[in-house]
Amino acid sequence: MQTKSAYQMPVSPMAAAVQPSATLAAGAKARQLKTQGIHVYDFSLGEPDFTTPEHIMQAAADAMKAGHTHYTAASGIVELRQAICRWYKKTYGIDYTAEQVIVSNGAKHSIHNTLASIVGPGDEVIIPSPYWVSYSDLVQMTGATYKLVHCSAESGFKMTPAQLKAAISPRSKLLMLNSPSNPTGAVYSRKELESLADVVLDSNLAVLSDEIYEQLVYGDAQATCFAAMRKELYDRTITISGASKSYAMTGWRMGWALGPLHVIKAMGNVQSQQTSCPSSISQYTAVAALDGDQQCVADMRKEFAARRELVLRRLKEIPGVAILPPDGAFYAFFDVSKHFGRTLGGKPVTDSASFCLVALEAAHVNLVQGSAFGAEGYVRMSYATSREQINGGLDRLEQLLK
Repeated sequence: MQTKSAYQMPVSPMAAAVQPSATLAAGAKARQLKTQGIHVYDFSLGEPDFTTPEHIMQAAADAMKAGHTHYTAASGIVELRQAICRWYKKTYGIDYTAEQVIVSNGAKHSIHNTLASIVGPGDEVIIPSPYWVSYSDLVQMTGATYKLVHCSAESGFKMTPAQLKAAISPRSKLLMLNSPSNPTGAVYSRKELESLADVVLDSNLAVLSDEIYEQLVYGDAQATCFAAMRKELYDRTITISGASKSYAMTGWRMGWALGPLHVIKAMGNVQSQQTSCPSSISQYTAVAALDGDQQCVADMRKEFAARRELVLRRLKEIPGVAILPPDGAFYAFFDVSKHFGRTLGGKPVTDSASFCLVALEAAHVNLVQGSAFGAEGYVRMSYATSREQINGGLDRLEQLLK
């Protein structure tokens, strides 16, 4: 009979410091309740509920039949990188060559590759807050540190030029921008970005511009490609986007980055050692998405806009809730701090985490705590789900809070 070894395999300091994704953790809690036969109104994940458009799925079948089931170049097939260049030229009037584009396993992977290729120990990354939950951990994984810049609801959750200027230190190497924003839905106007660009160009900062929600804007809001605004920004900016949100292709894992040739080459070297190439089949579907009929994007955006209006109307009817209307993406980021100090569902609510726990356990409504995004007092609700789910979930939340 073997005795149990006292040995415990160590975990690296980097792995020990990384926190699990709050949005994925919230989704896991909902799934656990669902296995018990409980209907959960799950608003935790940033994933369109639409099926990938038919012509894109057909491209996958065609690619497999054509034998495109093998390794590709680490940075992606030329056909896709050229399609990405065409899309940016058509949409923003900006020119890139295929060599300035790298295709990765989703936009999150593109962000990781960018950070791994630009910053390291001793460097500092400036992040406007509220921010997407993965930014801070992805920075720390490189050995760099991050500095959060608090952006209030009064400022539209947007960083001002004065705030950026004050945040820059001798160690500052990179600014991470996200417009349209996850979690707030804030969209910087071109004028606002121009003002930030003035500060950037007066510093030694590079810019990572996460524009994954660029096709999901509403009303008078317009997405702006940061790199396309001025020629001086072209060589300072890595632009991140992908197919997940606009084309309902989250599971296909297609993200990309565009930027200066030497940085993209470095990212390609990192990726070649790390994951080899992205899925060959998914790459051909992304070509079909970018080059194909864009009516599918318009249709999904129209439905998201209708859901946005529904969510705003319903939230305004719920006591003790305040929301700044989002101009982009598909999230409602609302203030629930007036309910702190109350007992709901038999449990005390003291912060956004306990609020979300009570909402899940007592009302079976799954939200994500604002503290995970650097904004205590708020919660995030994804409205990338059906109107029936939205109404049902907000009915339950309203009953709980009343």
